[in-house]
Amino acid sequence: MLGIKKQASTRSTIGAGMRVIGDCTFQDGLQIDGEVIGNVTADPGPSNTLVITETGRVQGAVTADHVVISGSVTGPVYARELLELQSKARVQGDVKYKTLEMQQGAVIAGQLQPQVTPPLLPVEREEPVAQALEPAASAGSSGPTEPTFDLERQ
Repeated sequence: MLGIKKQASTRSTIGAGMRVIGDCTFQDGLQIDGEVIGNVTADPGPSNTLVITETGRVQGAVTADHVVISGSVTGPVYARELLELQSKARVQGDVKYKTLEMQQGAVIAGQLQPQVTPPLLPVEREEPVAQALEPAASAGSSGPTEPTFDLERQ
């Protein structure tokens, strides 16, 4: 059916009422119902998912391919692929993502920084502007013309 998403699979859980002090790394999937005071990072490898439920709290940096937040994060969030912010999500920190889904009610106190792939390159001109204007200027007069500006005009 349309509009119904597959639930993110998680392999490990930090349960409600549990507090972890220190950095956490995980593989595949992690669900946080409790509290983590430290960075939460997915090991590089196949696609991984981090779910922070309504009761979940993280005080530290969060990094994973797919990040789903319903609780609160105090620190930067980096979603390599998809960031889903549910209606009760609260993020205090800069957010980097490739794709963003944000429900009404979610709050971010920080900068949103989309990660564009590949990076945009500046457009190079084939010829300088002065050379491009030269043929047009010499066609109508004997010498190049300077643009004039009327600074007193309002």
